[in-house]
Amino acid sequence: MLKGIPDLISPELLKILHEMGHGDDLVIGDCNFPAASNAKRLIRCDGHGSVDVLDAILKLFPLDEYVECPVSLMELVPGDDAVTEIQDDIKNIVCKYDDRREKAVEYVERFDFYEKARNAYAIVATTERKLYGCLIIKKGVIK
Repeated sequence: MLKGIPDLISPELLKILHEMGHGDDLVIGDCNFPAASNAKRLIRCDGHGSVDVLDAILKLFPLDEYVECPVSLMELVPGDDAVTEIQDDIKNIVCKYDDRREKAVEYVERFDFYEKARNAYAIVATTERKLYGCLIIKKGVIK
């Protein structure tokens, strides 16, 4: 055990976060996200939701200050009547850690989101059951 590391950050996830460099993307996928088929590196985070995982990661992980939107959410598919309150919860967590607040968040069309995810450094697979609980965060620098 280490001091200051949230309990849900596994040794494997900590290693991945440490390995990542400035500009690398990390996907946090919900239970429906095709994580295993798209990941270069896959970290399972079963038993945890996207919001809690994001909050734990952002305690350790700087968001990129050199891009307009270091956080990407999946845009609602036209005609889908899903409730996306989880995206508000995600934005609230981002606001805790980034002075740009909601301006740090962009929405990406579903298939563009998948393409971006395939190019990510790693994917964290959660068991988040709320629809549209997927996001991509871009790593910044430690100053």
